[in-house]
Amino acid sequence: MGFFDKLKQGLSKTRNSLNERLENILKFSSNKIDEETFEELEELLISADVGVNTTQELMDRLREHSKKISSTEELKHLLKQEILSLFPKQGVSMTYPTIILVVGVNGVGKTTSIGKLANKYKIEGKKVLLAAADTFRAAAVEQLEIWGQRVGVDVIKHQEGADPASVLFDALQAGKARKADVVICDTAGRLHTKKNLMNELKKLNKVCHKEYPEANVVSLLVLDATTGQNALVQARMFKEAVDYSGIILTKLDGTAKGGIAIAITSELKIPVWYIGIGEGINDLHEFNPKDFIEAIFA
Repeated sequence: MGFFDKLKQGLSKTRNSLNERLENILKFSSNKIDEETFEELEELLISADVGVNTTQELMDRLREHSKKISSTEELKHLLKQEILSLFPKQGVSMTYPTIILVVGVNGVGKTTSIGKLANKYKIEGKKVLLAAADTFRAAAVEQLEIWGQRVGVDVIKHQEGADPASVLFDALQAGKARKADVVICDTAGRLHTKKNLMNELKKLNKVCHKEYPEANVVSLLVLDATTGQNALVQARMFKEAVDYSGIILTKLDGTAKGGIAIAITSELKIPVWYIGIGEGINDLHEFNPKDFIEAIFA
């Protein structure tokens, strides 16, 4: 199965929710594009978790072109083009050596995403090291170790409750000594204590820049697509705490709420870097907005 077919299969719930209902709206419009068509389309986009603000922006743009739209096919084509224009132009941007700080609340698939990222970079020929700096959650270190063994990469760890910055410090020293291309650091997901989280993430960033100034430092936020609009709330809250570069959107295959990818990138102007569309070790893929839109409207 090719990548696009796998993407289509992974996004089948979103496609069934969005595209099939869109086809019904267009079928009953019988090439007559009127205000009722736009209202039904607006309702559809909101229900697919595209979000109220983003939906409003899309509808305003479509209404601007309403006089030029002469068929339902043209309306669908224009909708796809307008959605595509909402995505930031820049996606994954990596120079090596790179330190990746992975942030996100507990339960979104953060540690699993780190394991899959490590696997992805290793397959690409990069030397990878993992830092178990989520010393707050019970079993977080153990979970990361299991992924390290599975992928075949080393994990730098301390005891549960240790200072995360000291774990990262040791990982960076090891990374330099072993000439690692990528050091991926797991972090605690204590969003309810935002001040502590902010201070901790600032401290981790400071350690990176002080101990490994020649390395590229990237923060990636992991969000669970199945939580829909709640993922957007988390993204906003983390934005107040940390200046993250991109998003990893997990569990897209398990939800009809794939429209959240559109809402997050449109409202926060931060690109989705990777998407999870399956439970397998190779099911984390670089996000391509054009492929994503084609897959949900296929």
